[in-house]
Amino acid sequence: MTTSVEHGLNNSAFIPPLESGDRLTRHEFERRYTAMPHKKAELIEGVVYVASPLRFRSHGQPHGQLITWLGVYQVSTLGVALGDNATVRLDLDNEPQPDVLLLIDKPARGQAQISEDEYVEGAPELVAEVAASSASIDLYDKKRAYRRNGVQEYIVWQTLENKLDWFCLQNGEYLPLVADADGVIRSRVFPGLWLAVTSLITGDMTKVLAVLQQGLNSEAHAEFVEGLT
Repeated sequence: MTTSVEHGLNNSAFIPPLESGDRLTRHEFERRYTAMPHKKAELIEGVVYVASPLRFRSHGQPHGQLITWLGVYQVSTLGVALGDNATVRLDLDNEPQPDVLLLIDKPARGQAQISEDEYVEGAPELVAEVAASSASIDLYDKKRAYRRNGVQEYIVWQTLENKLDWFCLQNGEYLPLVADADGVIRSRVFPGLWLAVTSLITGDMTKVLAVLQQGLNSEAHAEFVEGLT
């Protein structure tokens, strides 16, 4: 075999690595991602975003707090599933990997399905992202993709600005859910999912879980669980 032929064969087998800013189809994105699964990468509106190293206080710790809050809700709500950094096939131009997602794990009731290769296909009912600030993609292209594909509720915790936004999809638009007089936001999609916003931001997880427990004890949550079983 000549050198030129060998060189051509090697080129045909080469899979380029994912780079932030690449514009790819979802098929090509998955092909390249499979070749480099050790990195987190997302396809948002046809553009690749490869995650940078994540800091503890601005991302890792708040991510863990969201998981704790939503995890307690999930174990108390039969028929609901929780995912951490699970790849979601939203549409042909969007394959995000949200920090946390919550979905109704009932084919007849939920929007999303788990594919044979164990990816989420379709829009989860709730997605939560940890963003450094309001300048993040989470509040722009990604938010638009989630809205267009029907993610019913979207939480963005902007850790450097000590701010949390909780959006609810109404008539095709994201409108903010507002905390009540006690500083608590109540999900409209997941009855009993209550959040003491200031307590979460300040790290008072004891209060966060106490308020959540009140929601789990509510009649609305009991009726929701009964409807899922």
